[in-house]
Amino acid sequence: MSNLSSLIKSIRDIMREDRGLSGDGQRIEQLAWMLFLKIMDNKDRSTTFLKKTAKFA
Repeated sequence: MSNLSSLIKSIRDIMREDRGLSGDGQRIEQLAWMLFLKIMDNKDRSTTFLKKTAKFA
């Protein structure tokens, strides 16, 4: 869990340097969107992998 906390803190620090984001509200929104996209990508990859391996079973 501490790895997740440190990862989010480092991402937040990077986002604070972005002049296009003004405030914690926008940073939280962008971070939530990035996490959502990452989760969806992982699910898509695992589904594709399962479909490929099911053909050989």
